[in-house]
Amino acid sequence: MRLALYQPEIPQNTGTLLRLGACLGVPLDIIEPCGFPLSDAGLRRAGMDYLERASLTRHQGWEDFLKVCPGRLILMTPHTSHSFLDFIFEKDDTLLLGRESSGVPVTIVQQIQIHLKIPMLPDRRSINVALAGAMVLNEALRQTKLFPSP
Repeated sequence: MRLALYQPEIPQNTGTLLRLGACLGVPLDIIEPCGFPLSDAGLRRAGMDYLERASLTRHQGWEDFLKVCPGRLILMTPHTSHSFLDFIFEKDDTLLLGRESSGVPVTIVQQIQIHLKIPMLPDRRSINVALAGAMVLNEALRQTKLFPSP
């Protein structure tokens, strides 16, 4: 199981997901360019002392990421009718989260076969990307029994 961030723009969200990955043993892929320097203070604050424990791979762009992406690629997007709650995850899935402002470009959306959403009340646009990643990752780890042993 992996998390991938497509051109993240907010260092605090990236730091939060790096910390989550470090705590749960889930590698994080960052598809650049980022909207901030990866050495940003906000990233360090959100990740706290977990950043050195995180498994982080940086990719220079989408094509570089695709060359090494194992398993199925799953796009998290509000623009689908398929709920993550009705999906059966596999151990080598990669959950892709888009830019905070605009998600992923249509050209990339068209390359990904699996699109899932978090069910929400009507007239709500989206959930914070770090919270969305945590919600879906929780379900994926639960289903695949990949949570770390106590």
